[in-house]
Amino acid sequence: MRDVAHEASTEHPRVASGFAIFGTALGSCGIAWGERGIVGVQLPEGSEGETRTTLVRRFPDARELRPPARVRNALDGIVALLRGEPSDLSSVVLDMSAVPAFHRRVYEAAREIPRGTTLTYGELASRIGTPGAARAVGQALGRNPFVIVVPCHRVLAAGGKPGGFTARGGVATKLRLLAIERSAGPLFE
Repeated sequence: MRDVAHEASTEHPRVASGFAIFGTALGSCGIAWGERGIVGVQLPEGSEGETRTTLVRRFPDARELRPPARVRNALDGIVALLRGEPSDLSSVVLDMSAVPAFHRRVYEAAREIPRGTTLTYGELASRIGTPGAARAVGQALGRNPFVIVVPCHRVLAAGGKPGGFTARGGVATKLRLLAIERSAGPLFE
């Protein structure tokens, strides 16, 4: 059997050519992209400047640019989702070339979780063929560079407990994201 924990802990550098900061109902988010697709999404930090600083730290070679159409579509979908509107982000092209194979499988499976529903870490582990790897799934989701597009907030701990969330605001942010997806309108007024 493969050493899933070792595979899940491998870090690879992510290369981006451009990034943009954009306003949402939750605050200033960021998105970074390269030739092959989106390489990262950043939920709001304390301010627009802090979000920008975090993106520059994550993607030091990227320049702040006007997003091309394919990135603009992803950005618009994120804005709509955070405004409480139905938004299907499944067609957003992600560049997972620098993502470890186990993480890639976790992210692909998480993208299949329908809006307004949840799975547990254990259920997601079973879906990718690694039952018993709930902790490794949680670690992969904790390193999710594509937050919102890969909806890690839809994955809960056993017993329906929220589990963790690494974005600013932690579990409270996770619960707000779940609530907005289950509601008919914005929760971030």
